[in-house]
This record gives sequence, C-alpha cells and structure tokens, in this order.
Amino acid sequence: MSRSVIVLGAGMVGVGCALALQRRGLAVTLLDRREPGRETSYGNAGVISRSSILPINHPGLWRNLPRYLSNRHAAVRYRLGDLMRRPGWILRFLAEARASRLPPRVAALESLIAPSLPLHRRLMSEAGIAGRLRETGFLELFRSEAGVAAARARQDWLGAHGVRVERLDQAALAALEPGLKPIFPAALWHAESASVDWPGAVVEAYAQLFVARGGRLLRDEVRSLAREGAGWRVAGRDGGHAADLVVVALGPWSGDLLAPLGLSVPLGAERGYHRHYRLAPGAGLSRPAYDVEASYMMGPMEQGLRVTSGVELARHDAPDDHAQIEQVLPRVREAIDIGEAAEPGTWRGSRPTLPDSLPMIGEAPRHPGLWLAFGNQHVGFSTGPATGELLAALVCGEAPPADPAPFAPGRYLR
Repeated sequence: MSRSVIVLGAGMVGVGCALALQRRGLAVTLLDRREPGRETSYGNAGVISRSSILPINHPGLWRNLPRYLSNRHAAVRYRLGDLMRRPGWILRFLAEARASRLPPRVAALESLIAPSLPLHRRLMSEAGIAGRLRETGFLELFRSEAGVAAARARQDWLGAHGVRVERLDQAALAALEPGLKPIFPAALWHAESASVDWPGAVVEAYAQLFVARGGRLLRDEVRSLAREGAGWRVAGRDGGHAADLVVVALGPWSGDLLAPLGLSVPLGAERGYHRHYRLAPGAGLSRPAYDVEASYMMGPMEQGLRVTSGVELARHDAPDDHAQIEQVLPRVREAIDIGEAAEPGTWRGSRPTLPDSLPMIGEAPRHPGLWLAFGNQHVGFSTGPATGELLAALVCGEAPPADPAPFAPGRYLR
C-alpha cells in the first residue's frame, strides 16, 4: 500500500514537492488556505535564471551596509523593531557574508538552480502551458561608469562559475531592447535564462496537473500539526487531516507552525512589493530587466509591466509600507515610458530566508515523518521543482539528485 502524505503550502515549492512525490507513487494531498500560487509565488519577477547562484548575503554586502543602515536605500529597508525581536537572525545572516562561507553556498545553490529550467520546461509541456515560457533571457542594466566596471566584474565572476553572459554596450542594448531609454552605458544579457509571463498562473497550472493525475487539492487554514500514532494530523479550520507523512512548505509561515513542536527555525521574511503599469504607445520590453543601481526589477507580464521593489526586512504580517516602491517609480520612468497603473492596488509578499540563504530540505530532527521544504529566498519560483525532486528522492530512499547535506534541517534544528 502506498504511503499517504500531506503537503502544506501550494506555492511553487509545495506544488513542486506534491508533483515529485505523486510521480513516485505516494498518495498526496496538497493543502493551502488560498488557491495555488496566490502567496509568495504570485509576486516574483518570473525569472528562471542560471545566474542566481550568488546569495544575497555575499561578501559585497559589507561594502554596501553603511548605505543600507540609513534605511532610505531602495535596495533594503528594515523595521528596526521587527529585527530586534529576533536579533539572532540578522546577526547570523551577516555572519554568513564572510568570504570563506561563499564557495560552499554557491555550489549548493548551483545544485538546485542548474536543473530548474529543464524541469520547468518539462512541467510546462505536461501542463499544456509551454507558451508561457520565454527563453529570451533577462537583462541587468547599469547606469554609471562605476556600473560599467561592475558589469565586467560580474561577467568575469559568473564566467568563472560556468555561467555565460554577454556584455552589451549602449548601442547593442538599444538594438536588443529599443523601448528602453538610452541611459544605460552597459548591460549584461543572461541569454541562458528564461522567464514566464505570469508566475501565479504557472503555479496554478502545475497544481491542476497534479489534480489531473489524481492528487487531492484542499483549501483549509492550518491551525496546528501533531503526531498521531505512526503518522501526523493537521488540524485545520474545517476539521482534521491525517497522513503517514507531512511536508511543511509554507514559506515564511513555516516557522510559526513548527514552533509548538519545539522546532525553533531562524526564518526571516524578505518582503517585497509589485505594481503593474501600462506601457506608453511605442514603448516595449521583451524580457525582464534589473536596474542594478536603482534597485528595482521590471518585466512584461500578462497584466502589464510588473515593477518590483527591493527587500523590506520586517515580520511577514507587518502592515504595508509603500515607500520603497514609490521611491523607484521615478527611476522606472527614466528607463522606460510607462503610463497609468494597469490594475488598482499594490501587491505585497514575503520571501522566506534562512541565515545562509539556502533552503531547508529534509526530515526534521526528532520528528520522523515530518519533512521540511522552505527557505528558498529569492529563487523559490525557479528552484521549486528541483526542491521537490530532492525532497521526494529523500522521502523514497532514492539516490538524491543533489547533495542534500547543505540543505539539511539539522544545521539549524536539534
């Protein structure tokens, strides 16, 4: 008889785990309080990038830290009171930015990121949404002469790690993206990367594929998690749900659910905002672009041009603060002609980040049958399917597709 498993969380990571476990013959229930892909997975830039192997807390963070401490920089804002509630997270996050800690973390991220695009290609084909994938790469844009030097250094660093990017001058960039204004003397074209035209719709289609293959998709709000005999019981608003195994893939909410079990997870929330805008007549953008020195991302989506803000360090349920995204809008208008908002309101989400910027993938210490898959920070949309494949291999006792040691829950949990 096949084992039963409940996957908690229907974002990209949770859906990736559900599909991978289902493919191995387990009876899988996918449970979330909302429709699939409506939380963190909804609001990202939709990039599936081979170059996302550099953790956000790399050694260069120390150089920028004095500017970030002003709490006025577009790249990073913080709520001091929220950070002081859990000072251990920010101190460990900064400690991981040492040069000696970088190589193993880069290698670990690479092991999840390298298979991401092939896995997404396969899933999109199986889900009937291959048309949502754009294999046109993405751009990093640089505004200054210092930026030109930074572009060269980044190209060299990526090349040394096996990632090919093409450096463009202003004329080459204009030929590739004529809708951009001529304010960028240099750009990096990540041609080996891809993107999608609506991340939330991709996650939803993957969930529909899971259901079409016999999976159960339930909407319920998880209240608690407890051991029941040899298995696990999930208490929800609408009753209880039991299974042999449970996978916690609740992103920034994962720590809240695990704390009553005595599992204290040092999980931070990197919040971000986005808005959609109509492009002015004659303007256009055919691939996502990151304005490095202005600290925002923009990308063409089904809903319009998506503009995303930098990182806001705050508790995941803190009230919204739109100062960061308001700060970058004048810089967006310097780069491309945008018109009115394409839809009302501002979306806000939370990216779950552990101090080493690596996800937690594996079985929880002292809790047999409790599996963890969260903490994918900025690359959860890209690495969700690869996370699922690694977790499912571990659950089923297969040879894992990547070294699981860097992601082991035991590095933080005892």
